[in-house]
Amino acid sequence: EIVARYPQQPLKNQVALVTGANSGIGEGVARYLSGAGAKVAINYVVNPESANAIMTDINENGGDAIAVQGDVSSEADVLRMFGDVVTHFGALDILINNAGLQRDSRIADMTLAQWNFVIGVNLTGQFLCAREAVRQFKKQGPRALSTSLGKIVCMSSVHEIIPWATHVNYASSKGGIKL
Repeated sequence: EIVARYPQQPLKNQVALVTGANSGIGEGVARYLSGAGAKVAINYVVNPESANAIMTDINENGGDAIAVQGDVSSEADVLRMFGDVVTHFGALDILINNAGLQRDSRIADMTLAQWNFVIGVNLTGQFLCAREAVRQFKKQGPRALSTSLGKIVCMSSVHEIIPWATHVNYASSKGGIKL
């Protein structure tokens, strides 16, 4: 019972978009936000079955969730994804910038494509999503549900400060998020 766990519902009727929410930390965050009363958009790039299963579980347990496909490293996908969320829910109050991945390689063997892929998703994706969230927050103005125009949480990793062999692209992207 997702909603019953948080009877005070501190996020009641706020709308949250969680990127990379069809597994792992993103899934956990989406479930927690729903349990706290938020309406949740579950972003995924591939594996719609997983995103739809999470959405169904949330909805069957008293929450309100949708699944939205979009590659956060693609400006066109981000624009469409935010449009889909606002069209469905009417607003956006919370962005959880969670989508991320790693492609390991020793630096001497890393291709530019491997570097760009990780930087694109992990760092550029956070920029694109944060920019669209800020635009939406300003466009919709203050909502009675919160004292702020909106909230953005940028997920990172301990590897934002701790280097890790074969992860130069990942650690660089996470360091960028920290800054």
